[in-house]
Amino acid sequence: MKTAREFKGKSLLSFPENYTIIDIETSGLSPEASEIIEISAIKYVNFEKVSSFSTLIKPQNRISYFITNLTGITNDMVKDAPDISKAILDFHSYIGKDILMGYNVNFDVNFLYDNLMRCHNIPLTNDFVDVLRFARKALPNLKNRSQTTVAEYYGISPDGAHRAERDCEICNACYLKLKEESIFVPV
Repeated sequence: MKTAREFKGKSLLSFPENYTIIDIETSGLSPEASEIIEISAIKYVNFEKVSSFSTLIKPQNRISYFITNLTGITNDMVKDAPDISKAILDFHSYIGKDILMGYNVNFDVNFLYDNLMRCHNIPLTNDFVDVLRFARKALPNLKNRSQTTVAEYYGISPDGAHRAERDCEICNACYLKLKEESIFVPV
């Protein structure tokens, strides 16, 4: 079942100074069939980190070996974590009306939107910026534009990737490099 997400925020092509980087880890790729197992967000004001939010989430189903191998998140780690209903509401309170930013952020926004609606009938209306769009434009000759590849290109350590808070930090470092080197002016 495809969700309309009629109140979803707009995708912006801009370089904001004030934003909140977001990242989630999930049990799979489909918002309809998979669960969020970790949410992180880091607020930046004038490009400086001012606060962070991070929580593991206890899923209804067991985390697969594949996902544990990818993220390092085990079933034991989430056994006492809050459920999605509490975690998503805390996340929503944390982000307020901030511009959200992330790497391939539409994936995260869709999962978060669907879970906010399902748990609390609240749409995620925040506008968002996708750092991957900048990487595709600025770095067309890389073998791919995955966050890890872009980070390595800029000399940013990808250590700890696939944990939400570390992915937020890597994303911000890539964003600042891409902004610095921008070969185009966003509209």
